[in-house]
Amino acid sequence: MRLSFSAGARAAGTHTNLSAVRSDRPVLWVAGDETATIERLVADDPVRPREYAAQTSTRLADLVELPGVDADEEADVEGLARHGDFLWAVGSHSLRRRQVKARHDGAKALRRLARVTGQANRQVLVRLPVVDADGLPTVVREATVDGCTHRSAVFGTHGPDLRDLLADDEHLAPFLAVPGKDNGLDVEGIAVAGERVHLGLRGPVLRGWAVVLELRPEVDPDDPGRLLLRPFDDGRRYRKHVLRLAGLGVRDLCPHGEDLLVLAGPTMDLDGPVHVFRWHGALSADTPQVVRGDQLTREVDLPFGAGVDHAEGIGLLDADPAGPQLLVVYDSPAPERLHEHGVTADVVRLPATTRSP
Repeated sequence: MRLSFSAGARAAGTHTNLSAVRSDRPVLWVAGDETATIERLVADDPVRPREYAAQTSTRLADLVELPGVDADEEADVEGLARHGDFLWAVGSHSLRRRQVKARHDGAKALRRLARVTGQANRQVLVRLPVVDADGLPTVVREATVDGCTHRSAVFGTHGPDLRDLLADDEHLAPFLAVPGKDNGLDVEGIAVAGERVHLGLRGPVLRGWAVVLELRPEVDPDDPGRLLLRPFDDGRRYRKHVLRLAGLGVRDLCPHGEDLLVLAGPTMDLDGPVHVFRWHGALSADTPQVVRGDQLTREVDLPFGAGVDHAEGIGLLDADPAGPQLLVVYDSPAPERLHEHGVTADVVRLPATTRSP
């Protein structure tokens, strides 16, 4: 599938840093991990698209208040979800360690490796209203639907953010000071169904177990631009699930019926393997889950390269009579994926399933 971008987006490298994707019938929502924007691409044929183009870019700062001093500081958007009247986006919430490049050696290289930084705009979960404008889904700051007014809203700008909530977690707290590429906290997927918001963690992976967090966001009655997390029965504002994904972390999540499709890939700064698993019945679970055995099936294996073709996002296309199709976008795409106006994504067919259709 050809994805074509504007000249400005190509100059910024957005097409080579894709980290999230969601299909929305005539359009495709995508995001890159080095901006604070969401991109909309339009299908050349809404029934059987061969290309998505006509890019529109939306700054998150035009819709919600971001926590960073610089509104255009990257939000490292690592997941997109489309549900009901809203598009959701989540930042990685990760810390960064400076890279050592070829020109660095000796003491300078070691100094760079010692420097760990964070970016405030990464620490957000955002819910954006979607309306029909000229026949196309469009994100807006505020919309009235069936007499109810919805505003763009954010969790993480005012009050505690996700990292604050995890500060005393018995499993995840020790990893909060660790950069994402070192197996530290790194959110890289989101799936929304009903009131459930699932966040997939690339890291940490705990002795081979990947972690998915479940949240129940709701609008603050005193501030419609702010999201709060409703507590679960145990008083915590999140629920933890752990998955046995062959030692891999979560790179994206995608609902399919009552199941979640889980894009699984390496944590840290490693290449492959990359698989798509099906977590059967994920969206009907009402307690923390230890997911293994027949609760998980490996649906498909995806390509990867040495330093290239890092699968980062998956999204279901409209069902094909021969079976569901999954669109896969890559960070650091191999040169042969690039074309004059953008990049080529993969379309893979999923095997039929008799559970949770």
